[in-house]
Amino acid sequence: MDSTLSLTYLAGGVVVPPVSLVLLALLGLAIARRRRRLGHALAGASLAALLALSLPATAFWLMSRLEPPPLKPRATEGAQAVVILGGGVARGAVEWGGDTLGVFTLQRVRYGAHLAKATGLPVLVTGAAPVDDRPGEAQMMRDVLRREFGVDVRWFDDRARTTAGNAREAAALLRAGGVGRVLLVTHAFHVPRAAAAFERAGLRVVPAPTGYMGYTGDFEWTHAVPTGDALRVSYLALREMAANVLYRIVDRR
Repeated sequence: MDSTLSLTYLAGGVVVPPVSLVLLALLGLAIARRRRRLGHALAGASLAALLALSLPATAFWLMSRLEPPPLKPRATEGAQAVVILGGGVARGAVEWGGDTLGVFTLQRVRYGAHLAKATGLPVLVTGAAPVDDRPGEAQMMRDVLRREFGVDVRWFDDRARTTAGNAREAAALLRAGGVGRVLLVTHAFHVPRAAAAFERAGLRVVPAPTGYMGYTGDFEWTHAVPTGDALRVSYLALREMAANVLYRIVDRR
């Protein structure tokens, strides 16, 4: 496994809440046997932070720190291709009789198909490499685009395992085809890291965000009610923030 990928998953699985907060609370309970006040303070602060991250208001605020404005129609002028980034697969989907695109990838594929039809631009798809002789993510994206959206794929990359790797492989294919400016389709919260990676790879990027999770409207009382989904959104935002920092440190190629 790529070292950047390994570190990203480590940051997402252990360092980023909620797991880190649960571990800190357990540490506080263990310390409380000898240092009661300190232990209880750690446990209490951890649980309070976990509760705060479970509030929709917190989740929306965190996501809004990452998500750029939607693509404006005039911004597509001068673009030479639509690039759609994979966002995960659903392995062993029983209703489909096997592997299929995950929800994130399907959102991106749908928006990418819309842009391809609206602009007439050629499409590149890039996703995770195949595992254990199963269909790769990019292959599934290409098949769904053709079969369900009627959009052909000109370029296809399934060798990379990270966003930075996707950028390097895609840039090589596109530059060989004379393409230097692209519409980059990915989730809104993923745009800052993805756009930076593609620009480091030598492409000019017009972000084409989809799948917004933030909320910029008026506050509602339900935003102060903890939910499991809000905790999930907070986790995604914090993991992406950690990955942004990690990419600045690790990915220098």
